[in-house]
Amino acid sequence: MNDIIKAIPRRQALLLATGGLLAAPGIARAQTFPERPITLLVPFATGGYNDRLARAMAPFLQKHIGQPVTVMNRPGGGTVLGNTFYMQQPDDGYMVMVHSAGPYIPLSIVTRNARYKADDFHMINLPSRDLTLAACATSKNINSIDDAVASLKRDPRSLSIGVQPASADLINMALFLQAHGIDRSRVRVVTYDGGGPARTATAGGHVDIGFVGGEGFLPIKDRIRPLLLFSDEKSTDYPDAPLLTDHARAAGFEPQSVDGSQRGFVVLKRFVEAQPDRYRILLRAIEAATKDPECVASLTNQQLATTWYGPEASNRAYLTSAALMERYADLLKQA
Repeated sequence: MNDIIKAIPRRQALLLATGGLLAAPGIARAQTFPERPITLLVPFATGGYNDRLARAMAPFLQKHIGQPVTVMNRPGGGTVLGNTFYMQQPDDGYMVMVHSAGPYIPLSIVTRNARYKADDFHMINLPSRDLTLAACATSKNINSIDDAVASLKRDPRSLSIGVQPASADLINMALFLQAHGIDRSRVRVVTYDGGGPARTATAGGHVDIGFVGGEGFLPIKDRIRPLLLFSDEKSTDYPDAPLLTDHARAAGFEPQSVDGSQRGFVVLKRFVEAQPDRYRILLRAIEAATKDPECVASLTNQQLATTWYGPEASNRAYLTSAALMERYADLLKQA
């Protein structure tokens, strides 16, 4: 027996003697997450809100998760390319999306026949809840939304309206005109390939009114006159903007609207189910980074949102938006 023990290499003998405990550190390391860099996948080109949010958050997420955080852009196809690429990745937690999940995921399903479902995705946190803002250039002789409605009722072609096609803003514009009995087919609607061009056209007076996400107007806020915010709560960014709920109550109709871009951190539902421990680690790190005072100060200076809503509220808002997109699928397809 002693001869057998002598024949065993010293390291193996120690492992046997300790019941394999010396292997435990290796096992623990294999189970430790994360062990390598985390990638933030942005399904949009560089320079947009999601790209800026991802790059601004990366150093703070790195601080709280203990691994480098890099950003990858995968634009194209109204986010279909990025979404599809993400669904092809392993469910290991090493890639997280920074996405305008609402409305782009449901929009890609409704208008581009994407081969995934809205509930295939899980929202960790959507800090940016952009809302449609009806606005005009300060140079325009439109002093209120009531002025605009009165003009359009007299003559639907009296004012031009700028909007992005296949967007939440288009749905809100259509619902608003319908509520006031204004024939949308007679209105001079000018479409732009993106919210940025629509805002530029609005602020420059190229269209009389723009229906566009309000957050994007903030850098040029001094060049526009807010006419109506599609919300039921006051905004600190536009404290004097009338709210849709108040306007609808005064005009005698039931307010209906769709949230604009709901931006933030997204993973796959199957990852949450397959890797609950890793999901919780990501969740805690993203929450800690979002609430980090240095992060809040940095993102606020860049006019980026830092509100922590959490998964429950974020998923509820996202799925509500997705259901409304499906409800108005015909309108979106027509656009």
